[in-house]
Amino acid sequence: MKEISKKQNVFILFAATSKNGHFNFRKDHDTIRVKDLETSMNFYKNILGLEQIPNGGLGDHIVWFQLKNKVQLHLVESDTKIEKNKGFHSAFNTGNLSEFMDFLREKNIPFENGRGEKNMVTNRPDGIRQIYFQDPDGYWIEVNDNILE
Repeated sequence: MKEISKKQNVFILFAATSKNGHFNFRKDHDTIRVKDLETSMNFYKNILGLEQIPNGGLGDHIVWFQLKNKVQLHLVESDTKIEKNKGFHSAFNTGNLSEFMDFLREKNIPFENGRGEKNMVTNRPDGIRQIYFQDPDGYWIEVNDNILE
């Protein structure tokens, strides 16, 4: 009988687990580094309406927010420089995209479509409409009207 190496054994265990069951992954949280915690907190509270929750005692330089589906966003104050581009973004959905665009206009927050056209919406082939805008640190945010019930 052929002896199985540790490496092969781990692969066999992983393959068997993957084939015979689902991991049922769900989104837990994202973490972003921000320059000014207070400015970012106000943005995520007042523009996106996220609920601030306790941060588990991690200190004053970390703030946690939670969405209605219990997915969290963690803000960590830091001087770390992060390169930002639209291809790396957070996405949120709403049943009130047109009203949200009016709200952004009222708050003087510019938005654009996927091609960078100001005050325009991307109409995806699947019928979903989406816009993009940036938070105070330049992170790109997508908001679309893909409501999954």
